[in-house]
Amino acid sequence: MTSPGAWLRRHDPGLVAVRRAARVTVVACLGFSVCRYVLGEPDMAAYALFGAVALGALSQIPGPPPRRARTLLAMLPVGAVLITLGTLLSFDLVAATAGMFVLGFAVSYVGVGGPRLVGLAAGTQLLYILPCFPPFDPGSLGWRIAGFALAVVLLTAAELVLWPDRSPPPYTDRLAAAVGGLAGCLDAVADAWAGRGRARLEALLPEVVDAAEALRPSQLPPGQAPASASRRDHALATAAGTARLLLGRTADLALADDRDAPDLPAAAALLRVVSGCAAAAAAWLRGEGELPDTDRIAAALREFRAARAAVPPDGIPPKRLRLGSMALQLGEWTKTLVTALRVAGGAPIPPDRTPPSARPGVFWFAREPEWALLWHRLREHLTPRSVYFQGALRLAVALAVARLLAGLFDLSHGFWVLLTILTVLRTTAAETRALLRPALIGTTIGALIAAGLLVLGVPPTTYAILLPFVMLVGFAAGPLLGPGWAQALFTLVISLVFAQVSPADWHLAEARLLDVAVGAAIGVVIGLIAWPRGGSGELHRAAAEFLADAAGVVRETVRVVAEGARPADALPRARRTGRLAEASFALYQSERHPRPGVVDWQATLVAGHHAVRGAEALVRECPTGRLLTCVGPLDLAAADVAARFEHVALGLARRDRTALTAPTLPPPDLDWPTDLGVDLYHLADLRVWLDGLRDDLSRVLAARSGAPEPAVDVRVRLAGIADGAPG
Repeated sequence: MTSPGAWLRRHDPGLVAVRRAARVTVVACLGFSVCRYVLGEPDMAAYALFGAVALGALSQIPGPPPRRARTLLAMLPVGAVLITLGTLLSFDLVAATAGMFVLGFAVSYVGVGGPRLVGLAAGTQLLYILPCFPPFDPGSLGWRIAGFALAVVLLTAAELVLWPDRSPPPYTDRLAAAVGGLAGCLDAVADAWAGRGRARLEALLPEVVDAAEALRPSQLPPGQAPASASRRDHALATAAGTARLLLGRTADLALADDRDAPDLPAAAALLRVVSGCAAAAAAWLRGEGELPDTDRIAAALREFRAARAAVPPDGIPPKRLRLGSMALQLGEWTKTLVTALRVAGGAPIPPDRTPPSARPGVFWFAREPEWALLWHRLREHLTPRSVYFQGALRLAVALAVARLLAGLFDLSHGFWVLLTILTVLRTTAAETRALLRPALIGTTIGALIAAGLLVLGVPPTTYAILLPFVMLVGFAAGPLLGPGWAQALFTLVISLVFAQVSPADWHLAEARLLDVAVGAAIGVVIGLIAWPRGGSGELHRAAAEFLADAAGVVRETVRVVAEGARPADALPRARRTGRLAEASFALYQSERHPRPGVVDWQATLVAGHHAVRGAEALVRECPTGRLLTCVGPLDLAAADVAARFEHVALGLARRDRTALTAPTLPPPDLDWPTDLGVDLYHLADLRVWLDGLRDDLSRVLAARSGAPEPAVDVRVRLAGIADGAPG
C-alpha cells in the first residue's frame, strides 16, 4: 500500500503545490488575524486575506523566488489603483458593470506582454471585483489599500524565506544543450564527408533531437519559455527557432551523401566554421565563454562564395550542386543564430542589410526600446483574429454580465459569482462544461459542511482555529485532487472567513451555492457563444493565413532573385501572420485534446517559417536579375510550391480533411540550364530552398502508425520540433 508521503511526492514532485499552499495560508491567516483581532478593522482584514489569495493562489507568477518577489512588489500600485476604482464605481450598478468590462478586458489583454502578465491576470481581476460591490463606502478605501499592501509585503517576504521554491534551470541551459549538440552534428557531417565514418553522426542525431524537443514550450515549466515582449525574449525565441531549422537542415545533409559535389571541400570548410560558431554560442549560453561575434561566420560565408565562384559549374548536373547550397543555408542561419544571441546579450550587431522595401527584417526588435516593443505587441494583437484579444473579450463580457445580474437580482455576496467565472471559464466550451459538474458538486458539499458548522453556532475562535488547516488543504487540493475538491474546501474557507467578519448563519452557505451556480451558468453560456473552439478554431484560420502568405513569399522571392523585381510586402506580412499563428498554437497546446488530429501543427508552422527564413537570406545575399534565362522553369517551380502551400491553407481554412489527405501531383519535370557559369550556384540555392519547402509540406499530416527507418525517423522527429519557432 502506498504511503501518503510517497503518494504526495509522486503527484507533487518537489512539494511545489504544498509549499505554495503553505505560504499563502500563513500570509493570509496572519494578515487576517492581525487586522481583525489586533487592529479591529474588518475591512482591512478582508483585503489582507483576499489580497493574499489573489496574488498567491489565483496568480501563477513564473521564475525564481527573487523575481517573483519583485513582481509582487510591482503589483502594489496596480492593486491600489484597481481597489480605488472598484470602491469609487460601486455607487452605481451601470458604472460598476462598465468598469468591470473595461478593466476585465484590459487586465486580461495585457497578458499578451508575456508569461508574468498572463499569470497575474486572474488574481488581478479579483482586486477590482472585491470592492466594486456595495456598500459604497469611500471612507474605507484607506483600510482596504492598507490590507492589500500588508498582504503584498507578507507574500514578498514569504517567497524569499518561507519554504522558497527551487529556481528552475534557466532556459539558456536547454538552448545551450541544443546548440552544442548541433555543433557536434555539424562537425560529424564534415567528418563523414572526409570519409571518417558516419557512426558518430548517427549516434549524435537522436541525442540532439531530444535536446531540441526539450525546447518546446509544451516541455517547459510554466512561464519559462521566452514569450514576453522584451528584446531579450525576442532574441532567445529567434535563436531557438533558428536552432531548430538548423537541425532540420543538418539532418538533410546527413542523408545527402554526395561526395562528388564540385564544392565539397569549400562546403566542408564552411561546416567546420559553422560548427565552431555554434560551439562558441553554446559555451556562452552556459556561461563558459565570450559572446561570439558574427565576423567569423561572415568571413567564412564570403570565402565559401568566393571558392564556389572560382570553380565554374558549367555542364555539372544540377543535383550535384545541392550540397553546397544546403551548406550555405546552414551558414546563413548560423549567422542569424549568433546575431540573435548578441541581441540577447546586449551586444552590438551588424547593420540590417534587408532591402528597405522588405523591412522590417528578422531583427526589427534589436534597436527598439522596451516600451516600444510592448506597445508593438499590444497593437499587433488588437484584432479579433488574435487569441489574446478573443480570450480577453470573452472574459470581460462574462464578468460584466455577471456583475450586472448580481446587481439586478441583489445577490448576497455577489462577488462570488465573478470569482466562479475566473475559476471555471476556459478557452474552449468543452473544457468549461467539463469543469461545471465538479465545481457544482464540490460547492454543494462544501456548502453543506459550512451550513452544519453555522447551524451548530460554534464560537468564533473555533472558526479562527479551523481556518488555517482548511485553507492549507484547500489550496493544495486543486492541483493534487482536482477542481471539485478545491471548490468544496474553498467554499468552506470563505464561510469560515465571513463568519469571523460579521454575524452569519446557514444562509451564508446557501448564498455561496447559488452564486457559484449562477457564475458557472454564465461561464458556460459565454463559452458557447464566444469562440467556443478556443485555440483549435483560431489555429486553423491563423495557420491557413500564414501558409497562404508563405505562398506569396515563394512567388515574390523567385521574382526578386531571378528577375530583379523590387520586393513588396510579402515577407513583413508573413512574419506578422506567423506570429499570430504561433500565439494560436501556444493556446492550442495549453488545451486538452483527447483525440489526435489529422494535422501535425508543428510541421505545418515550420514549413511557413522555413519559407520566411530562406527567403530572407536569398533576398539579402543573392545577386538579383541574373537568372533571366531560366525564369520560365523557375516560375513553374515556384508556382508548384506556392500552389501546394495554398492547397494546404485552403484545406485548413475549410477544415477539409479530404483535401488535406488527397495525394498531390508529383513536382513538374523541368529542363534546367547547365551553362550559366557561377549563376548556376544561385540557381541551385533557389532550387534547394524550393525543394525543401515541398518536402516540409509533405509532413503536414500527422504521422500514421508504422515504424519508419531510423534515419527517416530522426528526420521526421526533427521536422516536428519547431513548435514555437519565432517570427
